[in-house]
Amino acid sequence: MIKAAICGASGYTGVELLRILANHPKVKVTAATSEKSAGRKITALFPHLDAFDNLIYEPMDREKLLNKADLFFLALPHGASQEAVDFFFRNKKAVIDLSADYRITDRKTYELWYGLPHTKGATLKAAVYGLPEIYRAKIRKARLIANPGCYPTSAILGLMPALKNRMIDPSAIIIDSKSGTTGAGRKADLAVSFCEVNEGFKAYGIGVHRHTPEIEQELSGLAKKKITVNFTPHLLPVDRGILTTIYAPVSAAGGARKMTQEKVFEAYKQAYRTEPFVRVLDPGVYPNIKNVRGTNFCHIGVKLVERTNTLIIVSAIDNLVKGASGQAVHNMNLMLGFDETEGLRNLALFP
Repeated sequence: MIKAAICGASGYTGVELLRILANHPKVKVTAATSEKSAGRKITALFPHLDAFDNLIYEPMDREKLLNKADLFFLALPHGASQEAVDFFFRNKKAVIDLSADYRITDRKTYELWYGLPHTKGATLKAAVYGLPEIYRAKIRKARLIANPGCYPTSAILGLMPALKNRMIDPSAIIIDSKSGTTGAGRKADLAVSFCEVNEGFKAYGIGVHRHTPEIEQELSGLAKKKITVNFTPHLLPVDRGILTTIYAPVSAAGGARKMTQEKVFEAYKQAYRTEPFVRVLDPGVYPNIKNVRGTNFCHIGVKLVERTNTLIIVSAIDNLVKGASGQAVHNMNLMLGFDETEGLRNLALFP
């Protein structure tokens, strides 16, 4: 039985990790931290997590935590993870970081977009970007995983087959994403309070959202050339879920006369044929966040619009599961040599 600690276990992603790991047969959560809720039982805050009735939140004391677990999930704010990740990694622990601190491989790019210095360059070089559909082999050998962001997960999985098959012109990609309010974190913030969000729908972070360099980094790797994108996120008046719609012109090499809807669909089916958590929907069927709620699945639909010579790709994930905690557990399974679907197969759809 692997002992796991969750640092930042009272936020949305930390609570989701607890929900998933409660049913993992090979993992026992032995420590959970929360600065604001230290000393309180987990079930006092989250009664549905009755599997952890005897577990009490504790402060983030790295020295005391060190011998309590074999693997550490860091669900801390951006910037706060740097020191903690470095400490546990240098002390030979397996680490999965759910912040953005180790996702961006170039320190200057991270500092530009996040406005924070990155002081752990050596540890940064050891981090593996934790998107299993691309980096499965590297994840299996890694001891430090940078868990992807939610928006990037939906965009990268949507675009991967099109880029690898050179179906599209990578210089003119538009990514339009909508997320539920849990993406903003569990905090008191007027902008995501009920009365502000309910019955509303708005764009935010246009051209400056911090997930942009992460998306561009990974798409550039797939295309083997520098890619920049227009990425616009929106806030949906729902709790959870991300729907991403991607627009990309068909490439000159594989123009509309050579490409067909059938060929596009088959390319996507082929690309994800062995992936346990990606479903390519039948032609004419498109994703709905309702159908992935509470699961680790990504649903993808594709449409070739011949009239405008455009490929439109739609993907849907649960931002807290495939976009965060479920993907972290998937990465853990790969790192530890478990069946990669362990603990994730039977995550029931929420009502």
